Amino acid sequence: MSKKRLFQAIATLVGCMIGAGILGIPYVVARAGFITGLINIIVLGIIFTFIHLYLGEIALRTKGNHQLTGYAEKYAGKTGKYFMFISMIIGIYGALIAYILGSGEALASITGLQPMLCSFIFFGIISWLIYIGLDAIENSEAFAMPLVLIIVLLIFILSIGRVEGANLSGFSFSKMLVPYGVVLFAFIGCSAIPEVKEELEKQKKDMKKAIIIGSIIPVVVYALFALAIVGVLGTETHAIGALGLAAILGEKMAFIGSLLAVLTMSTSFLALGLALKELFMYDYNIRKNTSWLLACFIPFILFLLLQLPALKENATFTLVLEVTGIVTGAITGILIVLMVMNAKKKGERKPEYSIYINKFIAFLLVIVFIIGALNLLLKITGMKLW
Repeated sequence: MSKKRLFQAIATLVGCMIGAGILGIPYVVARAGFITGLINIIVLGIIFTFIHLYLGEIALRTKGNHQLTGYAEKYAGKTGKYFMFISMIIGIYGALIAYILGSGEALASITGLQPMLCSFIFFGIISWLIYIGLDAIENSEAFAMPLVLIIVLLIFILSIGRVEGANLSGFSFSKMLVPYGVVLFAFIGCSAIPEVKEELEKQKKDMKKAIIIGSIIPVVVYALFALAIVGVLGTETHAIGALGLAAILGEKMAFIGSLLAVLTMSTSFLALGLALKELFMYDYNIRKNTSWLLACFIPFILFLLLQLPALKENATFTLVLEVTGIVTGAITGILIVLMVMNAKKKGERKPEYSIYINKFIAFLLVIVFIIGALNLLLKITGMKLW
């Protein structure tokens, strides 16, 4: 039973992280150059492994169950709770909108139906599973994650013979921040950490192991997936990476890419939707049904608004990932760094593990998030950081 719980906890974290982000990574890596993109994947993967470990320590130092806003209020005050709430709302709603957008295209490529109808079908099924609750998340991710990893490995193996070295040699310091937002989005799994704690309630000693394994698996998966897609397609990489796989798998097997897209977006939608429902229930004492409606139907309404002609052209899958990743990544990352330093002093119980941090490490982490946010601001205003 203990190994099963550990596996489910790892699957929950991996499932939360490997969603729309993996589908956007090949495109931004191709635009920046493979080596530039790989550096982003490795560096941000390491950073968020520590961010997740810090959040896990915060959860273990605190009695009872909370979502991120509850921990923020305890260790960063009401102002911290406010900013964490804003971050979660932007991050989760942005992610869910991206999943609804991407799933429509992916399912359409499999079924031949209209993307809008496919988005409706996807949303209906997943929102119902979120209503059921935690057991549905555990069981679906424990089933889907091994399948996702097998598909990625299959794509990688089939692509090896077709990879062109020229597609993997690109490096540009001036484009270092091009993949930043999408890659950052792909590594944010903070919302799943409280769920991991719930799943390991009777074996908290396994929290550290679950978080480390669950954070490292996506680093390897993203690197292999980017290598496979960009190595074969180069600058022809599709904006939703898994939908351009005919050149690798052949027309008859290309549906595997669409299946990967549907699986990854489904598991992430489940994890994030449940996290937001629990935020409303645990930290704002809102009834279950109302919490479910707020968690699922607001992003669906926003998705419908983005289909209006005036907005549809600019509301691209990649842009939604980039803006969401940078904004929520910066706010959440900075707050968790501040929170863990306070939790070490004001925690309510002795944690099962503790991760070292000092002011210098905290400063470096904060600078990484600030640089990304500043670059997004300058990009919006038409300027460049360098």
